[in-house]
Amino acid sequence: MCHAIKRLFYEQGVSPAIYELDEDPRGKEMEWALVRLGCSNPSVPAVFVGGNLVGSANTVMTLHLNGSLKKLLKDAGALWL
Repeated sequence: MCHAIKRLFYEQGVSPAIYELDEDPRGKEMEWALVRLGCSNPSVPAVFVGGNLVGSANTVMTLHLNGSLKKLLKDAGALWL
């Protein structure tokens, strides 16, 4: 699902900051921070827009399908169109 979400953002014209927890030396710290934010297990990918936790891939896809994702990205300054 991580690949699908990255591709979705790139196709929207967004260049996301991506942190691969399994490749980052601070991955375990980030994982615990996600748990404290309410991500169970934690859910991967955990998607943030404008510094706010949006949720998992399912949430992002739902926002995309109902048309809310573009507005969210625009409001965060991540998308210019």
